[in-house]
Amino acid sequence: MDTTAASRLDELLLSDYDHTLDHGGISGKRIAQRLYELSKIGLTDENGSYRIGFSAEEKLAKQLVANWMTEAGLSVKQDEAGNIIGRLAGNDEELPAILSGSHVDSVPNGGHFDGPLGVLAALEVVEAWRETGFKPTHPYEVIIFSDEEGARFNGGLTGSRAMTGDIDVENQLSLVDSEGANFQTVIENNGLSLDTFFQAKRDLSRIKAYVEVHIEQGKRLEKENLPVGIVSGIAGPSWLKITLSGEAGHAGNTPMDDRKDALVAAGELLAAIPALPKMVSSTAVATVGKLHVHPNGVNVIPGRVELFVDIRDIYEDKVDALVALTIEKAAAISESYGIKTTFEQTLKVSPMLVQDDIKELLEQSLQKMAIKPYFLPSGAGHDAMVLGRHVPSAMIFARSRKGISHNPEEWTTLSDCVQSVHVLKNMIESLDEN
Repeated sequence: MDTTAASRLDELLLSDYDHTLDHGGISGKRIAQRLYELSKIGLTDENGSYRIGFSAEEKLAKQLVANWMTEAGLSVKQDEAGNIIGRLAGNDEELPAILSGSHVDSVPNGGHFDGPLGVLAALEVVEAWRETGFKPTHPYEVIIFSDEEGARFNGGLTGSRAMTGDIDVENQLSLVDSEGANFQTVIENNGLSLDTFFQAKRDLSRIKAYVEVHIEQGKRLEKENLPVGIVSGIAGPSWLKITLSGEAGHAGNTPMDDRKDALVAAGELLAAIPALPKMVSSTAVATVGKLHVHPNGVNVIPGRVELFVDIRDIYEDKVDALVALTIEKAAAISESYGIKTTFEQTLKVSPMLVQDDIKELLEQSLQKMAIKPYFLPSGAGHDAMVLGRHVPSAMIFARSRKGISHNPEEWTTLSDCVQSVHVLKNMIESLDEN
């Protein structure tokens, strides 16, 4: 890959950086340079990032950050699932550890901030402590989770699920990537062992909390003109497959008043779904992103349509209510057209609400930075969602330009990146004190 496209990433980041943010041991230049070094691994011709899970590129990026961890004085190890753990001993090693981190894998031709910012922010806290001579009471760990994006097997959050024991072994072993390689082959080619992979589960009682910095991947902070925000909860996706069955027929010989057109009914449902979320919650969303039309002929009345609705909210009862409302609407539309409808829930992931005491600590951290506290939901899943089912977890969002993500145009200013690090550092120190 041509590396010239990313040759000025650090310079671009520094070009409009507010250097007054360099205090408390935190260095914007160091963060910019490290983002640049990571961007060169798996760089695409479009100046994007290609480091899919369990690839040589993801492994190389992990090794690079692991080297920085060692230089910062952390003891570094790789667990059975390929997660990298850099540990800073606390004054009291009997206390549970405070964790922070993210991932360095990407979607194909993704951006340079989704994942790496969270890893580098967690590491920058250690760098700042080293420069200021601070040592935490609790042990502190910087984590790089394996295969968060799930681009290889259409899954994701693999490393965090392995660490918490929330991984279905049978399902994981059934996965095959686009090149026909199964899960076992892929991880063994990555230097891992199937015999031990599922032994990565930790004693979760030894974890006090987990805090993750991530780019927002939305426009709320940009619209509010705020550099960082507090995640109130992480939405869990619920996928609903709706099959509308009418009658296929000749497009020329079937009168308009004698049709059971499944696609026309589906079209009415598609138009109705966007109005449903606001009927149950201000944070709920519903999306139809996949549609199959049968028999899919130009001159044939569609006899069957399958559509998939992605329903999300940070409140599980609201997700259930929206699923029920969608089914009710689909049934009513189908009845009006004289066609049959069936429903199947193909995926349901429980959302994660951030605990009130954790949100209060984050709010105090923002106030220390003279930043207006702003709470917002995360519509996308993150490693924090997986850990949050077991230990107190939180997320800090950094502002995304135009909300662009999973794209080479993904951008967060260095000033916003550094402010998110300051908030993280304040938060970690507050957790350490309490």
